[in-house]
Amino acid sequence: MLPLAELRGAGRLKGLLFDIDDTLTTGGTLTAQAYGAMERLKRAGRLVVPITGRPAGWCDHIARMWPVDAVVGENGAFYFAYSGGRLHKRYMDDAATRAAQRARLSAVAQRILEAVPGCAIASDQAYRETDLAIDFCEDVPALGLEAATRIRDLMLAEGMAARVSSIHVNGWFGAYDKLAMTRLLLAECFKLDLSAAKAELAFAGDSPNDEPMFGFFDHSVGVANVRRFSEQLDAAPKYVTRAEAGAGFAELAAHLLQGSG
Repeated sequence: MLPLAELRGAGRLKGLLFDIDDTLTTGGTLTAQAYGAMERLKRAGRLVVPITGRPAGWCDHIARMWPVDAVVGENGAFYFAYSGGRLHKRYMDDAATRAAQRARLSAVAQRILEAVPGCAIASDQAYRETDLAIDFCEDVPALGLEAATRIRDLMLAEGMAARVSSIHVNGWFGAYDKLAMTRLLLAECFKLDLSAAKAELAFAGDSPNDEPMFGFFDHSVGVANVRRFSEQLDAAPKYVTRAEAGAGFAELAAHLLQGSG
């Protein structure tokens, strides 16, 4: 991973896509520094889109209230975009499929809780529509990456897709991920072909559930705490900030806005 200063032409990039937990936030908190950086990007006319594993309930609020153009949630299950006084919701799977999958997730959750002592169903599970989030360090005593890997493997054995984030292990039934839904969002809402537009966009993240984005974008950036997962990443970001979490996000935003006035 190269220092962020090596990312040339940053001021010409047209947008920033980014993870939320431990990329935008710091220790579970959205700081004024990070929020202000996000707002400055939006005010400067950049495309601003969080790409997160967080639930639909949170994403409804984010799309309506934050200085963003849209949000991709639950690791690619949907995007929400607020415009013209209306929230537009686009899911990868139809309502009947989502309902059937939720019924299966409950049984999987119980088996994981029995197999990995100390983990818990994530506190935001009640606001989720498509996936299962198992907490290994947010609201439970930290279990470490070995336990997170065990949870992920149990999900994979159930035929689920699974990703480790900095706080949860998320699992779902379906072939989508963050990158697939980002591609759909950009095409449907912004008339952008992602393969053609990726040279004009940057992505920022911090953990293995960002791997599809790290691997795809030429201007992929990890905030400094991504180094925690260096041995677990098959696709690492091309660049890394000096600062961690929200301070690293603000560092990246300042780099993208250089020369913008």
